[in-house]
Amino acid sequence: MQVTELKNEGLKREFQITLSAADLSKQVDAKIVSLAKKVKMPGFRAGKVPLSIVKKKHGRAVLGEILESTVANTSRKLMADRKLLPALEPKVSIDSFDEGKDLIYNISFEIYPEVPNFDFSTISLERPKVTVEDKDIEEGLNRLQKAQRKLKPIEDNRAAKKGDTVVIDFEGSIAGEKFPGGTANNYRLELGSGSFIAGFEEQLEGAKKDERLDVKVTFPENYGSAELAGKDAVFAIKVNDILESELPEANDEFAKTIGFEDIAKLKEAIGKQIEDDFAGLAKIKLKKELFDKLDKECNFAIPEGMIDLEYSSLLQNDNEEVTTGTEEEKTRNAEYRELAVRRVKLGILLAELGKANSLNVTEDELRKAVFEQVRKFPGQEQRVIEFYQKNKDAMDHLRGPILEEKVVDFILSKTNITDKNISQKELLEFSQE
Repeated sequence: MQVTELKNEGLKREFQITLSAADLSKQVDAKIVSLAKKVKMPGFRAGKVPLSIVKKKHGRAVLGEILESTVANTSRKLMADRKLLPALEPKVSIDSFDEGKDLIYNISFEIYPEVPNFDFSTISLERPKVTVEDKDIEEGLNRLQKAQRKLKPIEDNRAAKKGDTVVIDFEGSIAGEKFPGGTANNYRLELGSGSFIAGFEEQLEGAKKDERLDVKVTFPENYGSAELAGKDAVFAIKVNDILESELPEANDEFAKTIGFEDIAKLKEAIGKQIEDDFAGLAKIKLKKELFDKLDKECNFAIPEGMIDLEYSSLLQNDNEEVTTGTEEEKTRNAEYRELAVRRVKLGILLAELGKANSLNVTEDELRKAVFEQVRKFPGQEQRVIEFYQKNKDAMDHLRGPILEEKVVDFILSKTNITDKNISQKELLEFSQE
């Protein structure tokens, strides 16, 4: 095997590999001999067909098999001899190959980059810390009470107000014509819930039982149905009933109905849950700050092919196409490209740190992740379990985030972290970015 290096630029490598016709011919002849022992042809006993006839009939097919196996084997030898690790599947182009001729092919690829050592102790981070107040616990308790509320008809003939549930018949029309999905009877609608399009519920506030009225609204321009988007509509309404909420009293008996010893234990659990929720958001914010610093401070070459794949994936996930006609499209493409570079760089860094520090996902952790998915599909538990058992890609999809969290925790253990008190509003605003 003769190897000629054609390119060695950054991570890009290209080689021309030549194998002599004599070596290939030996492989073809050996394959023909092996094949002749099994070939059956009219007029000949099994295994007694002359080699010349076998070669004439199957020579081209054998030549193709030899080409495929030879390229694969010599490519692997090239990588092993030169200690090269391709970042993606190499590209192979055949320059010359035919019976009696040398095999000449080019192989090009990008190698996986070497990730430099980084002193994580030089990174300083601020971990957001939010204090859970009594009012937060009371609000959580109130949400539980609302979830357990009972609806009862109003006792006096008062007008409907926000928080009431009205039972209505409605019939919607656009320019006098009814439209699909615009009609219902005895529909329960909580005023102030935001369940219907803007302006609908507000116009029912002040209505009384048995009253008829028209509600006029405009469907949003981005409404899910293109036939209705941006259109003015009128809903003929009849108020059949008005129901008010009756909240259970927040006492020991209420706590027991949802599995707690008393109201004090329930409040303690609510506070703990709120703390955990805020801690989860704080971890996400801390992780983003860490990634921002790693992205800025860890510099190494990144394979263009990996960036291209991630870039295409981002576009595909957002149902976008590679178009560069307008300035807006050029800006969008540049933002996607920048995000792709960031993701590939951080992905390589985290993967290398995981390997270097023997961080792995245990079978127990993977089982827990599968059962978390199972819980999302009640009644289909066995099907979900079998899906993950038979689908390696799906299992890897679960393994990835678990390993990432392990590596992130490893990095955080090496950094300088100080707690910073922030308001709940600041933390919640971050979560909505």
